[in-house]
Amino acid sequence: MTDASMDRMNRFRAEAASRDLPSEEVEEWIRVARPAVYLAEGGNGPLVARVGGDPLLPHGVPRPSVPFVASVDLAALPPGATGLPLPADGHLLLFSDTDVHGGGQVSDAVLYVPAGTPTTLSPLEHGWREPYQPRELRTVWHQLGAQMPESFALDRWGDFPEDEQSELADELADAWADVGGHRPPWALQIGGHPVSPQNDPVHYARDPEEAGPSEQDGAAHGEGADDWYLLATWRCGDDVTELDSGVAHWVVRRRDLAARRFDRVHRYVEMA
Repeated sequence: MTDASMDRMNRFRAEAASRDLPSEEVEEWIRVARPAVYLAEGGNGPLVARVGGDPLLPHGVPRPSVPFVASVDLAALPPGATGLPLPADGHLLLFSDTDVHGGGQVSDAVLYVPAGTPTTLSPLEHGWREPYQPRELRTVWHQLGAQMPESFALDRWGDFPEDEQSELADELADAWADVGGHRPPWALQIGGHPVSPQNDPVHYARDPEEAGPSEQDGAAHGEGADDWYLLATWRCGDDVTELDSGVAHWVVRRRDLAARRFDRVHRYVEMA
């Protein structure tokens, strides 16, 4: 853990204490925070990710069924900054349409291209959809990301938290934001917790009632909040006019990510 993260947690503890928030819940808030990388346009640093345009695909790879979103240079991410068992190099390619839906497992939502793999520029045709607006992301932040207060309350107190518990989660979130725990401006997030205008996609992915037959085995063996991780979130922005404050999320089990089973990633698209 970085010195900056330790400093933020200590300032959060002090701020929470000044508001008379229970220390047990403060420590739980800290425990479930996850490191994240936030990427944005601007800056003069190295190219970390490319959003929109046409993807560079390996020869012979089947064309993904939905448009290309982004390519992330994994070697350009700060080492260990996501807390995820990602490859140390190569590129992670993300794909998504803009149809709002409940989501679920999608076999071609993410493609990993190992370093040194021959690729070629591959225009994708998806009916009326033009490629997303090309953008270069060269600005990088990395810091601990907290859960949304609604998600924290559900994980901490069950499906129907009392009003006082939900209010406490909101107060914890306010205290976290007041000591610099807010997210910076960003277009693409890797790791951390999701920011969702509707439903937490990590909660949705781990729900055994929503899982497909191949996924219910994990749920039956007690997988829960600590087994599912946000892989990435894309804020669609003004380039996607059919969505109002649209976001796309990619969610994965940690063990599947470690095994490079990107065909088991779940994808969710929603808007405010």
